[in-house]
Formats: sequence, C-alpha cells, structure tokens
Amino acid sequence: MQAMLLDKPGSRLRESHIPDPKPAQGQVVVRVKACAVCRTDLHIIDAELTGPKLPLILGHEIVGTVIELGRDAARFQIGERVGIPWLGKTCGRCDFCRTDRENLCDHALFTGYTLDGGYAEAVVADERFCFRIPDDYSDAEAAPLLCAGLIGYRSLRKAGDPRRVGLYGFGAAAHILTQVCRFQGREVYAFTRPGDAAGQRFAQGLGAVWTGGSNETPPELLDAALIFAPAGELVVQALKSLRKGGVVVCGGIHMSAIPSFPYEILWEERSLCSVANLTRRDGDEFFEIAGKARVQTHVESFRLNEANRALEALRTGKIRGAAVLIP
Repeated sequence: MQAMLLDKPGSRLRESHIPDPKPAQGQVVVRVKACAVCRTDLHIIDAELTGPKLPLILGHEIVGTVIELGRDAARFQIGERVGIPWLGKTCGRCDFCRTDRENLCDHALFTGYTLDGGYAEAVVADERFCFRIPDDYSDAEAAPLLCAGLIGYRSLRKAGDPRRVGLYGFGAAAHILTQVCRFQGREVYAFTRPGDAAGQRFAQGLGAVWTGGSNETPPELLDAALIFAPAGELVVQALKSLRKGGVVVCGGIHMSAIPSFPYEILWEERSLCSVANLTRRDGDEFFEIAGKARVQTHVESFRLNEANRALEALRTGKIRGAAVLIP
C-alpha cells in the first residue's frame, strides 16, 4: 500500500509502498477514505512530542471502510464505515481506566504516534476504539470530527457550563466547537492571529458574537476560555479576559512555555487546566450532539502524496477549517 512515512523527527514525510497491514486478535483492517491533518502531527514531526514509533505513519482522524477482521473481531462487519481516533488502546486495568478516565491510562497507545495511523491507504485498529460515523457526513467531512471535534468537545466539558466562551486559535477544533456552542445557546468570542481578517470573517459566519486578535480584550468578561493554539502566552491573555470563577482550558497536547504572571489575574477563584486525549464516552456523546446541532466541517482536501504541503499549510495558518488527505 501507499503510505507517507516519517523516518525521523525534523524530516519531511517520505512517500513509500509497504506491505498491507494484517489484523491481530480483536483488530480490524480499515481502507482509509479520508484522514484529517492535525497540529499534533506537526508536534510529532518537530520533536515536541518525544518517543514516537519510527518509522511512523502519522494521522489519527481517520474515516474508512472495514475490509478485514482479525480473530474474535465481531463489533463491525466487512464494508461498514468507521472512524479511528487518537486513543488507540488502553490497558483497562489501571486506576484511571477503572474510574472512567481512560484518557489518562498509564499504558495507552495512540494512533499516528505509538501506532501507525492514517496517512496511508489502509490502517489496522483495535475494534473497541473505533466509532461508527453518522451517515450525514461524507468521509472528508467526518474526518476532522475524530480529533478536532472530540478534543474541542472535551475542552468544553472541562469548562463546566459557561455562557460566554472564548476560543483562542480559530482552526479545526474551534470552527466545529463554535457550532456546538451556538446550538447550546452559548455566546462565542473568537480570537484569531492578530490581523487575520479572513479568519475573523470565517468565525463570524459560524455565529461568533465577537471576533478579534488574540492580543485583544473582548468587550465582555468570559466565563471560560479554551485555547487551541500552542502558544503559552495566550494563557496569560485569556486569564485577563476571565470573570471571577472562570476557567482557562488548554486543549492542545503541546504548548510553548507559559510566561510568569501576577497572582491577581488568577485570584478570585479563576482556574487553569489542561485536556489530555479523549475517552470513548466523549466520542459517543459528541457524535450525538454533532448530529443534533447539524455541525458542518469546512475542509480543504489534498491527495495523500501532498501530505507535506498540507502540513506546511497548517503550520503557516493557511487552512480555514481542516486539511484532509484523500488516498
């Protein structure tokens, strides 16, 4: 099969042809129809996430069709469409797994990081960690839901029940989450790169009540600020925009150093937390809400062998919505 391989951090992906994957017990082989490109992929390439499987096939927002079943695999049928997310496997035995916190599993494996992912024509996955995809979405439209949608949703859950929500970094996750927030009756305040007029128009078109640069102060204090850009200085900016008792949630898997800040902007029971990975329960809840909210994803498609170009477009902020690779 055709695959784009990362041989070592810092290198470009290499187009290659490798043997088709074979399923082990409880696994399925999925013919990849679409795989979205995530900023986490850049963090792996840039060695900001250490210890990847090498050589590695990136990609953890995968939509495809089951083409082969491993021994004892019975959850899906041949020909059924499934989604494969970042969380690829957990131990099921540690304290976190046994207390509905499998996203923190001590022995978890991750698609496109410690397991081969979807920048290829086929991928193997543990059937227990695959999702059924709503019929309303095409393959390309569904792919960003598998991470951008799920992590955005988990970030919102960590924020409690905010009325005014600030979204810092208006990319794949934020453009999906804006639609969920509007469906739930929340006000969205969208923060883009300074001077990004096109990004601000994009956010307005999705229902944001206010848009501005990430260096600006919103007209109203926020109940919650969700940060999807990997810039630590945004934590300080977001804390300054919070009302008493508000929360800042860092939704990324990696972030640059957070500058020191005065205690007074954290005082009055403001809080700061991070989001790590996802649970299968997040997926079940999110896909139900996405259907009810009629969430639409805005995608820009690339051929599989254009993966390097798609990654560079994401890095430089040229993608509106999500980039998706189509084998």
